[in-house]
Amino acid sequence: MYSKETTKQLQKVTAELLKKDPASLTKKELEALRSALRFHEYRYYILNDPLVADFEYDQLYKALEKIEGLDPGLITPDSPTQRVAKGLTKDFPNAPHLVPMLSLDNSYNSDDLLDFDRKARELTGLNVIEYCVEPKFDGGSISLVYENDILVRGATRGDGVEGDEVTTNIKQIRSLPLSAKFSDYGLQVVEIRGEVLINKTNFAKYNQHLIEQGLAPLANPRNAAAGTLRIKDPAEVAKRNLEAFVYHVSYYSLARGKKIPAELTSHAASLKMLWDLGFRSPEREKKVFKGMEGVIRHCSEFEVKRDNLPYEIDGMVIKVNDLALQDKLGMTSHHPRWAIACKFKARQGTSKLLNVEFQVGRTGSITPVAKIQPVPIGGVTVSSVSLFNEEVIREKDLKIGDTVLVERAGDVIPYIVKSLADARSGKEKKIIFPKTCPVCNSPLFKEEEEAVWRCINIECPAQVVERIIHFVSKDAMDIRGLGDANVRKFYDLGLIKDIPGIYTLDFNKIGTMEGFGQKSIDNLQAAILHSKKQPLHRLLFALGIRFVGETTAKTLAQAINHLLDLKKFSPEQLQGLEDVGPKVAGSIYHFFSNKNNIDILEQLEKLGLQLKNQKKELSAAGNLKGQTFLFTGTLPTLKRSDAEAMVEENGGQILTGVSTKLNYLVVGEDAGSKLEKAKKINTVRIISEAEFLQMIRKK
Repeated sequence: MYSKETTKQLQKVTAELLKKDPASLTKKELEALRSALRFHEYRYYILNDPLVADFEYDQLYKALEKIEGLDPGLITPDSPTQRVAKGLTKDFPNAPHLVPMLSLDNSYNSDDLLDFDRKARELTGLNVIEYCVEPKFDGGSISLVYENDILVRGATRGDGVEGDEVTTNIKQIRSLPLSAKFSDYGLQVVEIRGEVLINKTNFAKYNQHLIEQGLAPLANPRNAAAGTLRIKDPAEVAKRNLEAFVYHVSYYSLARGKKIPAELTSHAASLKMLWDLGFRSPEREKKVFKGMEGVIRHCSEFEVKRDNLPYEIDGMVIKVNDLALQDKLGMTSHHPRWAIACKFKARQGTSKLLNVEFQVGRTGSITPVAKIQPVPIGGVTVSSVSLFNEEVIREKDLKIGDTVLVERAGDVIPYIVKSLADARSGKEKKIIFPKTCPVCNSPLFKEEEEAVWRCINIECPAQVVERIIHFVSKDAMDIRGLGDANVRKFYDLGLIKDIPGIYTLDFNKIGTMEGFGQKSIDNLQAAILHSKKQPLHRLLFALGIRFVGETTAKTLAQAINHLLDLKKFSPEQLQGLEDVGPKVAGSIYHFFSNKNNIDILEQLEKLGLQLKNQKKELSAAGNLKGQTFLFTGTLPTLKRSDAEAMVEENGGQILTGVSTKLNYLVVGEDAGSKLEKAKKINTVRIISEAEFLQMIRKK
């Protein structure tokens, strides 16, 4: 539909329009603005390949809306503000929605929300309006139709009028009931709206699985959720552990002789009804306010704790609570007048790829790091972005000089979503991946089933330094005062050559160095001395064994009395431990079969480090022996790490997720999906922090 030349021109127009004040646009520029918006709608809805960040599109749309609002005579029948964008992919059958799925109007500040409230009060004639506020989940929109209590159809949003029929894939989402007793409320046919999500934990696990297979990780939970709905293999859909929240009853028909139930007189009551029917609605996250002032405060407070939620959200949705008032307010061709989205700070932005540097990790992995023009995303200025491996560069077709779409997800790690190839000038340069280590110049090696190139020179200075940095890090041996900069400085000066060298530091020499007074030396000595008493699982994690994270380190520690016992474990025996698969077992076996590694461990023991599992000895007869625990939400008095340590000290075991193996789920404030899963397993006991502490104290 759009040639490469037209695409480049529209990208240029877009960049120029984003810099201008809407009030200053000429009629010619106004038409260019409409053309740019139509183009970006086509890229988003039809090609599923946007060339601008969501925030940038919203700015363009709001500029056009503002101009047309000031002078309605400028509105044209084909203006993007007068219709829902058209176009569908053809991979699945089309499914018309019973009621159009319109977009929400967006706001980015309190003035927009106050203006929305003013218009709503003017249209309804009321002095104060009651609003229901809920999170704006950042996933893939869906529409579900239930007839006579049975799920008969699931569809994507599509163009808002009709979507892709994906019922088979929808049925793989266990949080969506296949039947629901709508008939108890006198309802015969019901259409409900929702959002398909991948929670952050499952997303991270799935990406780790892809990386271990040498595959490129998925960009973000939102794209992963939306893309999964269009996968043709339902078994693959099931693997991704999709979840769904439903948040709106868009249509219903009453059974003969039935009246409208009280649950469908307000939005808040409808969320409660959906919750009671077995759906995951934002019933527990919603808040109801009289007037807009409380809404504004709540949105501001919620943005602060956004990163602590189990799901990605990109704002809050404010809806007029009274459904009769919603009908009175009606809708435009683009959005309902009774709802608005309060968007949080943008998490996407476009930038220029200036250069790529190649860094060497502690396992010898060569990681390309993109250096980009600094761009503010989500309140942080991003200038460096990991590209993971050579295949990512190739698959995303990245070149030096490219315009790139950058995203900063909830885990705060920036990520290049894609290059905007249609915006290229022809001066871009190919990224050349090195054939030798950029630090020691040794030839690089890549396993047949991996995507990562590695320097296999174990004496490579970069690897040695990174292993030491990992060893002293907060979650490992926690040697404060020996951060990245000091490790690199001491290594360059020859004060530390390897991990045992940490415990033979010459503090007299350090005392002669600039920036090291007696107090800082005393603190460093104390931190090093304290690290010798760290529990065995921390030492195991600190060793930097490939694929061994904190959880696996705890599993290994629970299985042994002394660290060197692991020399006796075969790969098959290791696989018999909780969550230890073939790759992890192979890595552990390889590490403890290496004489150099054993020599280092023996040196550490002679230097006073604790290689015995003292906790195992202490907890052999603990109050929680043989019991499994998991924590969710914010506990009233305990830190999560402290609570988990208490479990292990008393003979209990920490699990990584809710399953039939779990005995106790300890629940705090703002508990997430773990609580809902636990409720469905009869054998899991759900307890409070107070009950947990009582178990600890029990003699």
